[in-house]
Amino acid sequence: MAKHRWKPNVTVAAVIERDGRFLVVEEETRDGLRLNSPAGHLDPGESPAEGCARETLEETAHRFTPTALIGIYMARQRSARGDDTTYMRFAFAGTLGEQEPGRALDHGIVRTLWMSADELRASRDRHRSPLLMQCVDDYLAGRRHPLDLIHVHASVAGKDPNHDEGEE
Repeated sequence: MAKHRWKPNVTVAAVIERDGRFLVVEEETRDGLRLNSPAGHLDPGESPAEGCARETLEETAHRFTPTALIGIYMARQRSARGDDTTYMRFAFAGTLGEQEPGRALDHGIVRTLWMSADELRASRDRHRSPLLMQCVDDYLAGRRHPLDLIHVHASVAGKDPNHDEGEE
C-alpha cells in the first residue's frame, strides 16, 4: 500500500483597508454565497507576493502591490461531503491601485464589498475561510513583516534551477 504524502494547499490573501473598511469579495460556493478576502491558490512559478497581486486583480479588477506580510496561517476545513483540506495562507497588506475598467471578475465572484471589521465579525457565518477575521484582526493589531521574510529561490520562476545559492 502506497503511503499518502500530506501537503497543505498554499493560498495567498490580500487584507486591504481604506477608511476603516476592508475590501472583500462575495463569491458563489457549494455552500452558497460567502465572503472572503481577495484570495486564491498560489500558481506554479510565482512568489506568494506575486500570487497575491494576481489573485487580487482577478477577483477585484484592482491592481494590488503587497508591501508587508501580515502573517502565515493554517486552517483545516472538513466538508459535509467528506473533503478534508488543510490550507496554508500567506496574508499581505499593501497598496490598492487603479481599477481596470471593463475587466471581468474571476469566475464565481459576484461582487466586491467594503465592510468594517464589526460588519465582518457580525457575518462570520458567511465567511468562506475561518482565517478571514484572524487576518483582519492581525492587520488591525499592526502586525507587519518585511516581504523579504519570504525567500523565493530563483528556481521557482524557472531560473537557474541547478544553482543552489548556498542553500542546504
